[in-house]
Amino acid sequence: MSYGSQNIAVYSGSFNPLHIGHLAIIRHMIEVAGFDMVYLIVSPKNPLKDGISSDSGRERYKAAVEAVERRFLHSGLPASGRNDNKESHSAYGRNDNKESLSAYGRNDNKESLSAYGRNDNKESHSAYGRNDSKAVEAKVKVDDIELNMPEPHYTIRTLDALKEREPDNRFTLVMGADNLADIRRWRDYTRILKEFGVAVFPREGHDLTEIKQDLLKEDPAYKIQILDAEMVDISSTQIREAIARGEDISHCLM
Repeated sequence: MSYGSQNIAVYSGSFNPLHIGHLAIIRHMIEVAGFDMVYLIVSPKNPLKDGISSDSGRERYKAAVEAVERRFLHSGLPASGRNDNKESHSAYGRNDNKESLSAYGRNDNKESLSAYGRNDNKESHSAYGRNDSKAVEAKVKVDDIELNMPEPHYTIRTLDALKEREPDNRFTLVMGADNLADIRRWRDYTRILKEFGVAVFPREGHDLTEIKQDLLKEDPAYKIQILDAEMVDISSTQIREAIARGEDISHCLM
């Protein structure tokens, strides 16, 4: 199968769940950084982290496909496993019934979670909730490649598999500054940095320039692109904790 020659941003994660922080990064990669496509790689399990079961990978993949279709209004998403049942958003029970959001623990407290960037102006949701889907239409693909690979799911193996599948495309790994600071723990990190390269978005408490300079001292050939992206102070962990507290976080979900 021929995919043509494209610059692909590989954005990997557990996406448990996809939220407006992920959305802001996706939009930046396409609208500002200039990538042709963003591949969202749903990872069954991070080899360096505990706390998430690889058994939930397929369910998270399905939820990610539905989130992307819902957000970008795709008529045809170029990813396998598409589910056209608009009534089912199984991972968090989303059913678009405005009277029933029990899976989220909706409490109708409109001030709740305002720190996550809720904006009740339906015409303006800035980088988080913008609905100008034409800007990114057909440029976001949820990919299940890791779900079909044996453990452990090392990133270098995924990048190699993508390159084997689509040899004409150029792949760049998207990551946060926290991951770049820790990249020496990753399997074959030197290959990732030299053969593929990384595009890095800021994280609170991490000096990206300093981290990059330290790595370049090791090897000036490392490809490290610092993204001038908005720092989004939200995480999937925070969302899960908010759900557990019974808060309505539907506005935080992608």
